[in-house]
Amino acid sequence: MTTAALFILLFACMLLGMPIAVALGLSSVTTILLFSNDSLASISLKLYEATSEHYTLLAIPFFILSSAFLSTGGVAKRLIDFAIDAVGHVRGGLAMASVLACMLFAAVSGSSPATVAAIGTIVIAGMIRSGYPEKFAAGVITTAGTLGILIPPSIVMLVYAAATEVSAGRMFMAGVIPGLMMGVMLMVAIYITARIKNLPALPFPGFLALGKSFFIALGGMMLIFIVLGSIYGGVASPTEAAAVAAIYAYLVSVFGYRDIGPLKGIAWRNEGENLASAGVRNLYQVVIGLPKSFVHPEVRKVVLEATKVSIMLLFIIANAMLFAHVLTTERIPHSIAEVITNWGLPAWGFLIVVNILLLIAGNFMEPSAILLIMAPILFPIAMQLGIDPIHLGIIMVVNMEIGMLTPPVGLNLFVTSGITGKSMLWVIRAVLPWMLLLLGFLMLITYIPQISLFLPEYLDQLNGYK
Repeated sequence: MTTAALFILLFACMLLGMPIAVALGLSSVTTILLFSNDSLASISLKLYEATSEHYTLLAIPFFILSSAFLSTGGVAKRLIDFAIDAVGHVRGGLAMASVLACMLFAAVSGSSPATVAAIGTIVIAGMIRSGYPEKFAAGVITTAGTLGILIPPSIVMLVYAAATEVSAGRMFMAGVIPGLMMGVMLMVAIYITARIKNLPALPFPGFLALGKSFFIALGGMMLIFIVLGSIYGGVASPTEAAAVAAIYAYLVSVFGYRDIGPLKGIAWRNEGENLASAGVRNLYQVVIGLPKSFVHPEVRKVVLEATKVSIMLLFIIANAMLFAHVLTTERIPHSIAEVITNWGLPAWGFLIVVNILLLIAGNFMEPSAILLIMAPILFPIAMQLGIDPIHLGIIMVVNMEIGMLTPPVGLNLFVTSGITGKSMLWVIRAVLPWMLLLLGFLMLITYIPQISLFLPEYLDQLNGYK
């Protein structure tokens, strides 16, 4: 009775057009008040716990803030310039460079829509000017943007870690090889298509230009080594690394690249100025500009936008955790686990069911909400069947990637539609061939666990763990 009431209320609220966070919260509270023996105090207690006791979730606002600074601070443009110099000379190289740029930006942002927005705003128009079909350009960027939640650090991985209490660091490790593998698969598909359609290639700029663009982009790419190096090296937790990332992104955007803030447009070295005098001048500018940057309109706008996104996401997470609390209190996951176990499904059959459920859910809900609802249900069943929780997590993340491309709630579709000015239906048609590639990739991740587990297990061996 309670289970039926909970899900009927949830789907009724969603059909009425309520935001997913409100639908989750309202259905949970109504079920507790009318159908459950749980106390009213548990509502406020669980909402408080959702945002205060899950230490891992504190990393989310920091990663969102760092992503906001990097998106606004011109880091994406410098990553694109380096990627074009690196692979732009290959047939279809501009599209391959776009994928490489998405991979690099994904490793510093942790967000799929942010990756599409930052890279797609610059690259789609450039690809069209270079002679690429507009649908091809939009499809590539929309799909490559999904790497934002697979290549660590990933906000979705942090949510899964909080929902299942597995190690966020191990989840990050497990995402490295699948993320690189998916990027390479996209590049290979682009190269084959480029050979068939005779897409253009850019001239090789030379090793000097490549080295220069690499050095310029290094300020942004250093964030990859700071975050992942500190986590994998045991120096910092994901939350601590996220806090450092936010500070570093602020410094590199405001005082390094100087694309926003009080030093915007001021060159590091003037013509004819020697290195010593330039160093002294820049040190003075940074010291003087530091207090001014805190109240600068552009910096404040970035912080405000990041705050809005963080509050929205944490509100969804809090209500989803309240929904998960009702599920757990009423022993709904255990009941479902018993039913599925009684079916006698083998592990491979259960994973088929998991993928189908998640692909359907990805059409209607935001990834964080799906993970917080489905993970408590699927996790105990996977444990009974001997499926590694890290492997299950990567499977869920890849399903969330595909959910970013499926209507009506595919966030990447909305971003690309806004960039190109085309309708949602046009973007869906552009993405469809690449989505088939993602589905094939999902099968590989699902049934070859070592793609996800090799790196965490190898690092455990290096650290002396069994």
